[in-house]
Amino acid sequence: MRISGLVLALSAVLLSGCITPDDIDRFVEEYFGSNTLAVERDFEEIRNSGVLRMITSYDVDSYFLRHGFEAGFEYELLNEFAKSHGLELEVIFVGKDESPQELLNFGAGDVIAANYTITPQRKWQIQFTKPYKLSDKILVYSDSLDVKPELLEEFSNLGIPIHVSRDHSDPIHLEALRDQGYDLNIDFLPDDGDTRSLLLKVSRGEVLATVLDEHTFRAGSKYISGLNEGPVIASNDTVAWGIRKNAKGLEAQLNNFLENHFRFSDSTEESIRSSFLNQLRYRYHTESDYLEDYYNPERYYSSIGLISSFEDLTKSVADSLDLDWLLLASMIVQESGFNPEAKSFAGAVGLMQILPRFSATEYENLYDPLTNIQEGAWILKGHLNHYAYLDSVNQLSFALATYNVGIGHMMDARRLAMEQNKDPNQWENVEDGLLKLMDQRYYQHARHGYCRGIETVQYVREIRNRYQMYNRVTVLNDESFSRIPQTNTSAKSKR
Repeated sequence: MRISGLVLALSAVLLSGCITPDDIDRFVEEYFGSNTLAVERDFEEIRNSGVLRMITSYDVDSYFLRHGFEAGFEYELLNEFAKSHGLELEVIFVGKDESPQELLNFGAGDVIAANYTITPQRKWQIQFTKPYKLSDKILVYSDSLDVKPELLEEFSNLGIPIHVSRDHSDPIHLEALRDQGYDLNIDFLPDDGDTRSLLLKVSRGEVLATVLDEHTFRAGSKYISGLNEGPVIASNDTVAWGIRKNAKGLEAQLNNFLENHFRFSDSTEESIRSSFLNQLRYRYHTESDYLEDYYNPERYYSSIGLISSFEDLTKSVADSLDLDWLLLASMIVQESGFNPEAKSFAGAVGLMQILPRFSATEYENLYDPLTNIQEGAWILKGHLNHYAYLDSVNQLSFALATYNVGIGHMMDARRLAMEQNKDPNQWENVEDGLLKLMDQRYYQHARHGYCRGIETVQYVREIRNRYQMYNRVTVLNDESFSRIPQTNTSAKSKR
């Protein structure tokens, strides 16, 4: 049997003498194979699909929503890579009891970007890119403790429970300290919280001690009181992106990108960062509006809502037309970036970019947020009704495309699909037709002429992706926010 063979082989390795981590790496790779369970999807397939999928968590270091727009250190860095290759970045959250490595190898995503420390255990399953961040790990403890431990010996002698996540590198570092003689009391956190909720638990004394990146503690302690810095348990942990071992093309592209942003000096071995990476470090690792919005959700959400300051208006209009307000919000971001004064080169105005020549509303009134959202929602509802005979996925794509490009170009694109014996009721076929309408061979025979089809294709893709993301994030936010007490725990508010 395979299991008994594994036991015998491992026993032979262990009995052979001195064992190093490299020995174990070679053994596991030789026995299990370097590509165990990994699907075949490399950079060429990703480029052809037009979408790079990022496996991450909802966290200030990784990904979160701010003013309705996507933010986070990992998101911004990987999105810069995606944009450089003309790719859309889709976010895949790691669910409860899910493993990032398994999601990656099973093909749910393409890159693990979640402040992911390189460890021997993770290297058994996945490949890492070159590093782009160094991080010291420190113990952080609560004001609720009667003592103020500064040394590892004190944590060991007092038996202070240290709560950490199973899938982080923290248990590995703590176990290594145990092997050095420190009798540390290690306990595991449930996999249902982000950094903010963890720091709040430490602040309130629900968790007496945990392990954090030093920069996370420095940033969070500016906004949440009751946190204390303990000893360093690991220095210069290397953080990198995780990819499938068989994705050699993707690995090369990511490494080429990262080399332009982070490297070590040949002479001093000090880290050298690009200006872009330094901007991200400032935005997410020091005192900034981004961090204040993340760590003080009561102030943030009470002032602008989860998505934007137009949230109540959007919900009201959506309810009146039996639409999902998150869909309208996704469109508003795409159309105007929540700017009620926006005006396009084509003359479209307001939050949902209404063309005055197609509206019975007086021009100046179209800049009124409520009026503009009502007009846009009414137009969208009409398109959805027009395509009601389609399944829900195609119905939404067709309605969004028509909102953007107009019914005439949509009819031309569907005719092209039929001429090629393709189903004109499937979005991928109409999408192809819209792209062809940029080619003179096709648009010269089209009833409505040339069409910037690529813009409409991207418009539909980006709104659908954002709509899905808003749905995921609202669920995560509701769960996270429900764990936050309604008392003000901000360190800043007490200054």
